Amino acid sequence: MTSYLNRYSMHTRTCGQLRTEDADPTQDVILCGWVGHRRDHGGLIFVDLRDRTGIAQIVFDPDVCSPEVFAAGERMRPEWVLRVSGYVRNRPEGTANPDMATGEVELMVREVEVLNTSETPPFAIVDGIETDELTRLHWRYLDIRRPEVLSALRLRSDVAAALHAALNKRGFLEVETPILGRSTPEGARDYLVPSRVNQGRFYALPQSPQLYKQLLMVGGVERYYQIARCFRDEDLRADRQPEFTQLDLEMSFISEDNVLDLMEAVMWEVLEAAGVAVAEHPDLGEARLTSVPVETGVQDTVSFPLPRMCYREAMGRFGNDRPDIRFGLELVDISELVADCGFKVFSGAVKAGGVVKAINAKGAGSLSRGEIDKLGEVALSHGAKGMAWIAFAADGEAKSPIIKFLGSEVLEAIKLALDVDPGDLVVFGADSFDVVSASLSAVRLALADVLGIERAGHRLCWVVDFPLFKYDAEAKRFVANHHPFTLVKAEDVDKLETDPAACGSYSYDLIMDGHEVGGGTLRIHSRELQLRVLRAMGFTEEEAEDQFGFLLDALAFGAPPHGGIALGLDRLIMLLGGFESLRDVIAFPKTSSGGDPLTGAPTTVEPRQLRELGIRLS
Repeated sequence: MTSYLNRYSMHTRTCGQLRTEDADPTQDVILCGWVGHRRDHGGLIFVDLRDRTGIAQIVFDPDVCSPEVFAAGERMRPEWVLRVSGYVRNRPEGTANPDMATGEVELMVREVEVLNTSETPPFAIVDGIETDELTRLHWRYLDIRRPEVLSALRLRSDVAAALHAALNKRGFLEVETPILGRSTPEGARDYLVPSRVNQGRFYALPQSPQLYKQLLMVGGVERYYQIARCFRDEDLRADRQPEFTQLDLEMSFISEDNVLDLMEAVMWEVLEAAGVAVAEHPDLGEARLTSVPVETGVQDTVSFPLPRMCYREAMGRFGNDRPDIRFGLELVDISELVADCGFKVFSGAVKAGGVVKAINAKGAGSLSRGEIDKLGEVALSHGAKGMAWIAFAADGEAKSPIIKFLGSEVLEAIKLALDVDPGDLVVFGADSFDVVSASLSAVRLALADVLGIERAGHRLCWVVDFPLFKYDAEAKRFVANHHPFTLVKAEDVDKLETDPAACGSYSYDLIMDGHEVGGGTLRIHSRELQLRVLRAMGFTEEEAEDQFGFLLDALAFGAPPHGGIALGLDRLIMLLGGFESLRDVIAFPKTSSGGDPLTGAPTTVEPRQLRELGIRLS
């Protein structure tokens, strides 16, 4: 690294590099960076010089430097940009700083060049500041100087490099696909781009390179990848941005096992590059023949092969298809036990075709009524009409408003089914399957917070075998669960016309710490089957040809079996770095309203520009 610095930069070392072995009064080194803290100790001036690699303490000593250099040390202020030269020495005994990587040494300045001065920054350029996010985003270039932000960008770079290396050595070709494409139905809203030379017509920014990568498979590329920029015009939240980055890959002549095994090998190398403890590298010799069952709990290392569970198991045990498996608190279906009980909320839900499920929160029986009511509010906010509960005291006594309606026999059956011990708290959901799943899944997470359940480290698993379709009650038709190009399970092909809801698919999501970090499917490679799937979604023959004619044409020319996956790079970095928001790991993110506080985008444009595009605003 030093040789490159000598050749390509103004400095010979970086601030974070200096160590005790560099101490040598006969050898000068050159550092460049920004002034952090400056301390005048009456005769000696100490400055923390910062660059992207760390902080070095530099010392202005009138016995070492000229009066002019010492005077420059007296004048300098925070965020001035310096180039200093001098020698490295070990700090005097008792003055070392064990909290700094360079804390055992300091640079005695002989020469200094002020490369630029700085106004007083609007916030301190240090970690852990309490400045509001909008202010930090407005001055984002200053925020980036803070070590914790730089560390996120460094982690992002390391992960991207690991992805490139892992895929390149496995025979993948990096291919760029267009940014300006056509708008297609399904999925989120497109960002539209008007065409000046084709007035009245619009490009769409890609939500993903999905169709292009399938066409690359038809073209014989066989193994494709790119780290792609994607765009979706949808409501934002902490883990969503209007523009985002994903690792996109596609493979030909593969099975589902091939894709999952490949991605596990890639993820092993990504996790290692990110400093995550990983067990032995997965064996890539043969596809796995059996699934690894999903067990909950914190693990010291990420082990491979990753466990798999089908979509129905995930929904049944955890209430959602992206479960955090670092802790238990699983959902238990007790519908049969309470179908004929005297509590009408339970029995009525079962009779209406719904379910009754419960969670046993071990040791939570001592929660106050106020704390339990807050859990009920969580359930209400996720569609439930309420949340029943039973608290078991240390002596085993059951306390709840619903006990008198259950009867002793049903109560004992519930205790047996949920493995209830004295001191436990059981919470219930009774409604349609979807409502109970959504509400108890949220309550499960809230319980983990209330009880302080450990969720250290990372746990990954696969959720597979999603239904091909979900029913859109508003549109009154079936829509794709993943996308319209997903391959239907071979045994379900004949149900496309008669029972679309029963069709399964070759699909898989990679789950990490309760977040979906990747998703993929095997793709349809038959024109006839693709048309059948589109018809099941309500497309007429004409609509299918109009929207997807180019893909249908390609599938008629010897399309190979193929499939792939996309990893959300922003979300993966957020989880690996332990950050709270995607905005923490993006150099220049948008706010929750889609705005850019730094540049002011989106902005109005000149009337002339609109006239050139043939657009008039209403």
